[in-house]
Amino acid sequence: MAKLEIVSPVTGSPRDVWASLRCAAEDAARDEPQLASQLNSVILSHDDLSGALSFQIARKLGDSELGAMTVREVALAAMQADPSIVRSAEADLLAVEERDPAIRSMLQPFLYFKGYQALQSWRVAHWLWEQGRDTLAFHFQSRISELFQVDIHPAAKIGSGVFVDHGTGIVIGETAVVGDEVSMLHAVTLGGTGAERGDRHPKIGRGVLLGAGAKVLGNIQIGDYAKVASGSVVLKPVPSGCTVAGVPARLVNCPTEAAPARTMDHTLADVVYDYVI
Repeated sequence: MAKLEIVSPVTGSPRDVWASLRCAAEDAARDEPQLASQLNSVILSHDDLSGALSFQIARKLGDSELGAMTVREVALAAMQADPSIVRSAEADLLAVEERDPAIRSMLQPFLYFKGYQALQSWRVAHWLWEQGRDTLAFHFQSRISELFQVDIHPAAKIGSGVFVDHGTGIVIGETAVVGDEVSMLHAVTLGGTGAERGDRHPKIGRGVLLGAGAKVLGNIQIGDYAKVASGSVVLKPVPSGCTVAGVPARLVNCPTEAAPARTMDHTLADVVYDYVI
């Protein structure tokens, strides 16, 4: 697969994500010789991001029922058939680098952060679902849930440049849609409101920030660049660019800041409008 370059959200310039990741791995292997073997097998022995990412997914998801070699073959097939999987993985890495002050380089999310790893594994499961291979897609979903405590239905739709911080307790339902550039923290639920079938899950717009423990329930639209405060329960649509908070959620600031998912600003405005949506 040809090397891909995408634009950094910070500088607006082309960024070779694979080269940056390799450089970070080389530095780490030099600084921590005890990890050199792992870094070589996961990253430095590969020619491109698809090779490294498929290896990483395989070493995580492989088990006695579906061996790592088979998982890697499936992941590579998905990435070769749909190059957008790798482009999204690159954009997601850049999103973590931009929005998570805890990291030192792209190496940490790629190797250690379960939010990033769960999302990339899900992208393979989603490809399987789109190919009509629902049983294997569900197997991937089950392994992702067991390993990372992130439960995303393979039929859900998720954009690129998405930041899943911490990951623990994330639940995203079958008909949910998550737009580009979204950030979400742990214990976010994008769920339904009952046992109804059909289109029953939230539609999250571009650049939305979903705080820790936020519950967005039902087939409702969360507008672009909206912000859902931590612990909120959202049962009605949220206008673009607005902030909601509470149980049930109320509008507390509208409009809010221009790009909440990128700034990761979870604070609320001093002036609270406090009317039910």
